[in-house]
Amino acid sequence: MTTVDQRHRTTPPAPRRRSRRDEILEIAVGLFASRGYHGVSMDDIGSAAGVTGPALYHHFAGKEAMLVAALIPVSESLLEGGQERVARHPEEAEAALADLIDFHVDFALANPAVIALHLHELDRLPEEPRRQIRRLQRLYVEEWVGVLSRVRPELDAAEARVLAHAAFGLMNSTPFLGGEVERRRRADLLRDATMHALTGH
Repeated sequence: MTTVDQRHRTTPPAPRRRSRRDEILEIAVGLFASRGYHGVSMDDIGSAAGVTGPALYHHFAGKEAMLVAALIPVSESLLEGGQERVARHPEEAEAALADLIDFHVDFALANPAVIALHLHELDRLPEEPRRQIRRLQRLYVEEWVGVLSRVRPELDAAEARVLAHAAFGLMNSTPFLGGEVERRRRADLLRDATMHALTGH
């Protein structure tokens, strides 16, 4: 009987442990989404996170810094994830579109508070981070436009862009959905509605 050399065995890396900063940011995002940016103070965040004022400011300079920290990485991750999924299907536009829809629906269901924050609070950011987020968003939209233009060549780029934004409206409705429908079923409904809106079938 042969044995596998232990030196060549690989084990999957352990998931990264969430830092205290990540935990505080998640709490802040939830509070901003539920109460509005102006309805939440740093004391409110510290109290919810079980962190005193000085310790809170060790992680973030203030609420504005939290907003930037929440929204820029999300926009970067969406762009990177969208590009990755399009690259998986260089010859199959329909498969690329289905992969994009799966990717965004999964994101939207996992991050309703971040979506709500983006919808209502983006304009509170300083000009430079706001411009950075807008640029990342435009690039992400263009990934969808490129795929839609391949799936439906009768559309020009401007028309494909209209459909892409309509699709985001559907998928980004998760902050407004209650829990009456089980999560997997919600995902199926959102995927089907989005595909139908984009392709008509």
